[in-house]
Amino acid sequence: MPAERPAGAGLGGTVSEQEFRRALGYANSALDLLKRATIPPYPQFYELLYTYATGINPALNARVNAIFRDGHPTADIAERLYNEFLRAQDANERISGVSQRMSNRIVAIHDAIDTAMTTASAYSASLQVASGDLGSDELDATRLRVLADALLAETRRMQDANHQLEMNLAASRDDIEALQRDLDDVRREALLDPLTKVYNRKAFDDGLLRAVSRAEEHGDHMCLMLIDIDHFKRFNDTWGHQTGDQVLRLVAMTLKSNIKGRDIAARYGGEEFAAVLPDTDLEGAVILADNIRKAIQAKELLKRSTNEKLGRVTASFGVAMYRAGDTPSTLIERADRCLYAAKHRGRNMVVGETELGDEDIVAA
Repeated sequence: MPAERPAGAGLGGTVSEQEFRRALGYANSALDLLKRATIPPYPQFYELLYTYATGINPALNARVNAIFRDGHPTADIAERLYNEFLRAQDANERISGVSQRMSNRIVAIHDAIDTAMTTASAYSASLQVASGDLGSDELDATRLRVLADALLAETRRMQDANHQLEMNLAASRDDIEALQRDLDDVRREALLDPLTKVYNRKAFDDGLLRAVSRAEEHGDHMCLMLIDIDHFKRFNDTWGHQTGDQVLRLVAMTLKSNIKGRDIAARYGGEEFAAVLPDTDLEGAVILADNIRKAIQAKELLKRSTNEKLGRVTASFGVAMYRAGDTPSTLIERADRCLYAAKHRGRNMVVGETELGDEDIVAA
């Protein structure tokens, strides 16, 4: 969604000359920033820098200013900022919308129940009056007929009210089930990396914390695998970011298809991926990592527009196992050391923490 829509700029609305010029200025600034940073003008990146140009999000502006001041922005950095500042807001607004719809439906159910209770109370009062009339000594055939007709009419009104309540409850049940599905979809999307469709960093952090807590509580095996695509920048610089995105999706798909059960595959950041592996010892995790490494290397990358062969993708792996007293941070630190060692030793290999030497620790 746009960061700012000038007043009157809704669908079918009119925009003043001043509002138009202001919005156009934001748009031009966003495009200039994209060119300056050599970031592809994909819609999400344009929205990110349009929001920056408006200045309505001080936290975002501070982050972008620091990036331009301290280094060169990249598409990976822009994607992380978009996910943090804009995509999360979109998910929150969708969740809020579902919650409002749920609240409206609950109010409608309460109203239907109140109406049914009022009708039931009136019916009960009619029955009490009829009971008194039936006990009267002056009841004749004519009065009995009138009384029966009145009771029949009240019974029909009660039946109609009950039928209406049943219909409202059935419709509400269907609506609430649909709302629940929508809410589940939003929650799932909020935890997925939009490019690779594996879990994002937030989901990884939450999953690793749960896995560490469970391993600590039950004494189970648990491993962490970190993966870094070798020479990823070369793909971007040589063939463009779309090819780089293809590489990221390929690695994510290979990782996801090789894990199972309660394992978690996630994009850790940029060209790095991670896998949380509950109920897996170090030996099993290293074997799994090597299988994934071979599966990635076996795939040859093609440029879709020309079917040109772009070579094979390789990746380096670091694997660490949970030890008593570990926190997510200490476990990540050891896995990262292993990953660094794999890179340092020539890439396209797996290093488990038992394979680390003193030189690896010093170098890391």
